[in-house]
Amino acid sequence: MRKSAFFITWACILSICVFFGGCGGSEQTTQPAEKPPQEESREKVVVGVTLLTRTHPFYQDLEEGLKEQAAANNYELLISTGEFDVAKQKDQVADFIVKKVNAIVVCPCDSTSIGTSIAKANEAGIPVFTADIACLAEGAKVECHIASDNVEGGKLAAQAMAKALGGAGRVAIIDHPEVESVIQRVKGFEEEIAKFDNIRIVTKLPGGGVKDKAFKVAEDILQANPDLNGIFGINDDSALGALAAVEKADKLGKITIVGFDAVPEARKAIKEGKIYADAIQQPREIGKKTVEMISLYLKGEVVPKQLLIPCGLYTKENAGAN
Repeated sequence: MRKSAFFITWACILSICVFFGGCGGSEQTTQPAEKPPQEESREKVVVGVTLLTRTHPFYQDLEEGLKEQAAANNYELLISTGEFDVAKQKDQVADFIVKKVNAIVVCPCDSTSIGTSIAKANEAGIPVFTADIACLAEGAKVECHIASDNVEGGKLAAQAMAKALGGAGRVAIIDHPEVESVIQRVKGFEEEIAKFDNIRIVTKLPGGGVKDKAFKVAEDILQANPDLNGIFGINDDSALGALAAVEKADKLGKITIVGFDAVPEARKAIKEGKIYADAIQQPREIGKKTVEMISLYLKGEVVPKQLLIPCGLYTKENAGAN
């Protein structure tokens, strides 16, 4: 009995060896499984974008420029808009950080308050770029700011105003000092107007950059300055708000209005002689250049801290060509 048990035990062991040996031989003759397709050496770049607004033609064109260049670079854009609410914009930047985007583009609703959000992106190692409006907060690092040459645009607006007034008159400014780009264009306007001894800026009041508020501010300006000769609106909403107030006061043709942006409604008013001129920007080019700067940065190339796009002047004389 013991001998039989011995042979049975060894027979089992040999069977197991043959079984596993056979499996091993089968593995050697089986073709290896097909490997999955190789992934791209670099994942698709994702860029978070928070615009000031989508209601203004300028930002609609800027967004189109961003999309056009992003498509050329095969980048994905996550586009949101603050709609002048910096708290909302801060939440959008925080969301981009959570999503670990490759870069963030900000058009600040407030040039100072947005600084804390940009600083958090810096801490997360995400490069930040600003378009149109710069960040003025200390401790917030921006790799490149892409915008119109707003100082130059302000000077062009002042030259147009001086020409319309014949070098003499009283002028008001409808301002929006919370925004860096406006600060720059007002700076340029004031510097250029100062060259004309007989032109005086009599008041500068904030209009919020929106038509309804600018209308009310313009009404106050006209009531306080019955001998006013001109109004500079820092954007076309401001200029069009001023135009509505001038028309209501029955002073059309007596007060020169110069705006900034040359949106379709303002261009129509210029063609009709209701607004004298507008400094004109290239928002689509700003959008394209912003993506180009992101591309260069992500490739490890040096990008400028600031890239300014030239402005032009839109008047009744050149309206037919545009």
